[in-house]
Amino acid sequence: MPMGTSVVVPRNFRLLEELERGEKGLGDPSVSLGMDDSDDVYMRSWTGTILGPHNSVHEGRIYQVKLFCDKDYPDKPPSVRFYSRVNMTCINQETGLAFSTSCKLAA
Repeated sequence: MPMGTSVVVPRNFRLLEELERGEKGLGDPSVSLGMDDSDDVYMRSWTGTILGPHNSVHEGRIYQVKLFCDKDYPDKPPSVRFYSRVNMTCINQETGLAFSTSCKLAA
């Protein structure tokens, strides 16, 4: 491979790796995720749970989210919708949709 050339990992390989990490708890222990439909070969629809960080206004809270990874993932971030009510400026309070990928649960 010529110098300066990068390898592009296929979308589904990337998603399979993320699914394995989510199911086995290999990432952040306060976040879990999995597929909505195990028969979805395109791995588009995901369900997640976020535990509020310690020493923050979110401590002790459990947030349910849905993620949708379009065909352009990982080049474009997934859409994120909170099904649990959360008071954050980056979340649409009527729909639960995240406005931005920089939205983080913080103190």
